[in-house]
Amino acid sequence: LRFYKIDLVVVGPEEPLVKGIVDFLKNKKIKVFGPNKYAAKLEGSKAFMKKMCLQNKIPTAKFKVCKKIRDVKKFLMNCKLPIVVKADGLAAGKGVIICENKDEAEDALNSIFKDKTFGSAGNKVVIEDFLDGEEASFIAVVSKDKIIPLVTSQDHKAVGDGDVGLNTGGMGAYSPAPIVTDAIHKKILDEVMYPTMQGLIDEGTPYLGFLYAGLMIKDEKARLVEYNARFGDPECQPLMMRLGAQVLDLLIATSNGDLDECQISWADDHALCVVMASLGYPGKIKKGSIIKGVKNLSSSSSQMCFHAGTAKEANNLVANSGRVLSLTARGGTLAEA
Repeated sequence: LRFYKIDLVVVGPEEPLVKGIVDFLKNKKIKVFGPNKYAAKLEGSKAFMKKMCLQNKIPTAKFKVCKKIRDVKKFLMNCKLPIVVKADGLAAGKGVIICENKDEAEDALNSIFKDKTFGSAGNKVVIEDFLDGEEASFIAVVSKDKIIPLVTSQDHKAVGDGDVGLNTGGMGAYSPAPIVTDAIHKKILDEVMYPTMQGLIDEGTPYLGFLYAGLMIKDEKARLVEYNARFGDPECQPLMMRLGAQVLDLLIATSNGDLDECQISWADDHALCVVMASLGYPGKIKKGSIIKGVKNLSSSSSQMCFHAGTAKEANNLVANSGRVLSLTARGGTLAEA
């Protein structure tokens, strides 16, 4: 066995963040990039996130939190349709159901409360108004009372071409996102990001790490749909292609509390990521299908194949998850990428 002294831990997945790995590592005097357990509730609990919006006047959809199916059915009698039903806890990007009518809403609620489709994540649900418009992702690095916004990006949640079908963790992304104009960029910072940052400072638990806002944009207004307490996937891939090794400077400066001294520059181009997923995703998938041709792909600063869910079996590269590969490229225009 070899033992290494770890200088910096960067936490990627949401589950360990929500379970408090940052608090654990800090108690062991290990430097870590990521929010503490309380701040990670921005992603870990939809109800907590909505409460933060209410307290800090952050624009979002009108909502109701329900713990029992009878409370939801009572609410459905007078609500405006369509509505969105969300499992309160972590559900691997699949805990959101858009309901066009009351029958669909009843089915969704029975699935969550009775069939336990999302397990304990569905012990509580958030029901909210359906927001129409165009989605965009806004990711910033936050260190206590300092924010550095990253360049804009947009991902596509629906599984099918043309944004149809079930919601997933993301089937692809591109950067920059033209929908986020300079005026909207300022509104997102002033009305969403800074109030959230200040709200957590007021609670005595300042945020540290990537803070990802999923937004719905319409009529020059941005409303918060969800928060992720980490770097969003698949937005991460095109953004990293445009940022390169400077990300390490950003991570270290944030962890050291020196974010205001960090200067980064972005490649003045476009980047695009397309996810290849197993058949059946985001539902039931069959693992083990053989992937061919990956060795023939060139890897450079302008194109890369990121492995999201692969494994080695009998000298074959096989699919081992729902989302399997993230093919990412840069170009002078989005069409070139």
